[in-house]
Amino acid sequence: MSYPMRLAKYLGHCGVCSRRQASRLIDSQRVMVNGRLANHIDHITPEDHITVDNIAVAKPEPRRLFAYYKPIGIDCKVKPHDPHSIYHVLPQSCRVYPIGRLDKDSRGLLLLTNDGELCQRLIHPDQHQEKEYEVQVDKPIDAAFCAKMAAGIPIKGQVTLPCVVEQIAPDRFKIILRQGLNRQIRKMAHYCGYHVIDLHRVRIAALQLTQLQIDSGEIKEIAADFFAQTTTHTQQ
Repeated sequence: MSYPMRLAKYLGHCGVCSRRQASRLIDSQRVMVNGRLANHIDHITPEDHITVDNIAVAKPEPRRLFAYYKPIGIDCKVKPHDPHSIYHVLPQSCRVYPIGRLDKDSRGLLLLTNDGELCQRLIHPDQHQEKEYEVQVDKPIDAAFCAKMAAGIPIKGQVTLPCVVEQIAPDRFKIILRQGLNRQIRKMAHYCGYHVIDLHRVRIAALQLTQLQIDSGEIKEIAADFFAQTTTHTQQ
């Protein structure tokens, strides 16, 4: 880790939040640097004292990265008072948070980290990292459905980016997205007249769930630099 470092990046490395969320905290005047209100151009050294909401920010921990096979019923919002929150399954050995989300009714691969920079690289819309899902709907699909989904679906005033959609069973398809709108696949399917009954994320960028040899509900630590050389896959 090289210093001096931009404040938002530093907060990400400390595991406080993602870099984007750190910028919001600074805008909200919730961050102090050496007893004064922080600003976006602050550059931090190990000697600086940083607080968020008047709570001291601990120095950065070693970067950690975990893969979690999220089961249905777990909410990805970190809420200690919610018995269904992912908070209750996070590793106790360090402070980590989820990279992105899977909705409560979905299952599959979810990453947990204390590395704000990695979080930014994997979820920022400009990075276009692929996420692959296997989806079951409530009735048979056909080639026309796959073509319509792949071309783009209007959702709340915008059209989803073109994506890869491939039928893998009478009522199941594989979809590879490069964006992550809220409940995107469910809304896309609903627009086409279908209801999603199972949504399973099987890959994030170069990491496939099958590589991990973990069962639903299990967490496995992986190399913190696994995604250091990650590039997006080329859609066929």
